[in-house]
Amino acid sequence: MSNAQQTLSSIRWVGLRTILIREYGRIIRIWGQTLVPPAVTTTLYFVIFGSLVGRRIGEMGGFDYRAFIAPGLIMMAVITNSYGNVVSSFFGAKFGKHIEELLVSPLPSWVIILGYVGGGLMRGLMVGGVVTVVALIFAKLHVYHLGLIIAAVVLTSLVFSLAGLLNAIFAKNFDQVNWIPSFVLTPLTYFGGVFYSVSLLPGWAKQVSMANPILHMVNAFRYGFLGTSDVNVGVAFAIMIGCVAVLFAVAMVLLTRGTGIRD
Repeated sequence: MSNAQQTLSSIRWVGLRTILIREYGRIIRIWGQTLVPPAVTTTLYFVIFGSLVGRRIGEMGGFDYRAFIAPGLIMMAVITNSYGNVVSSFFGAKFGKHIEELLVSPLPSWVIILGYVGGGLMRGLMVGGVVTVVALIFAKLHVYHLGLIIAAVVLTSLVFSLAGLLNAIFAKNFDQVNWIPSFVLTPLTYFGGVFYSVSLLPGWAKQVSMANPILHMVNAFRYGFLGTSDVNVGVAFAIMIGCVAVLFAVAMVLLTRGTGIRD
């Protein structure tokens, strides 16, 4: 490797590390807004749905209802926080005009994408860890396959971090930043098998639910804990990997063109 290549690699690494450190600092600096609310929300879900409603429901899929919904609640927190971190951070950079400094720097688009998506992954995993601790207070979780748990949560976080980046690229105001999480992400999450097994649905509703990618993500994650899933786990991971590849490619094209930034 020539000196020029080594210098370029060093510049890229410094740039990536700088973005990641800034994102980490942002998450920790406002921990009362990033880490505490998911813990409080999850506690409320367990108290209301797990304890009060769960007593009447009994078992779900052969498991205690609180144990059944725990993986879904963890994944729901990971999805919303991974998405929210990147969309708010990148749009904030657009709004503050300092994203242009990155675009004119020697950093390629893929480094910028990895930096912001890495921030979303960090927040998603931090929140996932906090919510898991809360879940363990209310439910008995047994790890069936640790590798699948880690793979599912990382891939899901990457998918929604990239989705948040695309939302931020196209958003022109704060209303457009909040529109997709409120009217698209939240309904898909609630209909993604977090609180119920799709086996309880009539045939047509089950088929419609299968088109929801969040259903596959939640069930792949649940399989890692409980060893049971409403979907084919292999297909679920194929969907997640495919989504990461497609969203990353689209983000590369848009950022290279300067879409939403140079318009």
